[in-house]
Amino acid sequence: MDNKKIGRLICELRKERQLTQLQLADCMNISDKTVSKWERGLGCPDVSLLPKLSELFGIDLEKLLSGDLSANDILGGNMKKMKFYVCPDCGNLITAMTDSGITCCGKKLKAAQPKKAAKDEQLTVEMIENDYYISSEHEMTREHYISFTALLTGDSIILKKLYPEWDLQTRIPAVGHGMLIWQCTKHGFFYQLL
Repeated sequence: MDNKKIGRLICELRKERQLTQLQLADCMNISDKTVSKWERGLGCPDVSLLPKLSELFGIDLEKLLSGDLSANDILGGNMKKMKFYVCPDCGNLITAMTDSGITCCGKKLKAAQPKKAAKDEQLTVEMIENDYYISSEHEMTREHYISFTALLTGDSIILKKLYPEWDLQTRIPAVGHGMLIWQCTKHGFFYQLL
């Protein structure tokens, strides 16, 4: 841990929230001299204070300890590069444009890496009116099913939630060519080009 980096970050976050050292100290039930010591890099917050400090500033504890809140790179808006995160415990689906520090159910999630579906793994896609009609013979039981399908084009994402014990049949407006992504609860993420 770099006390100077952590101290600079604490000072920056305190000023962002328009708090004096005394006000921050009062929130933390410590002295303002302690806050001053942290900000000068002469010490580091006690481990017991870190969760409260993290909550007060609204930042991840890991970021606080690293002393760095560098922003993610700005992506040019290509939705085909969308990142998907799925919680292994509750099944929560989270999307982000760049790699992000995402947690759910107390666990840090990694972005899924979709693999190209082999011919026999691909979903059936037919054009009906102005929609892609997507279907499959894939098993749809509580233990093994496709949880969602999503069409990603350069500027849009259309996501359809699917449920176990329902046939896999859904329609997605044909807004252009793109990438169809889906998640099998047993085998992971797949994609095919449309």
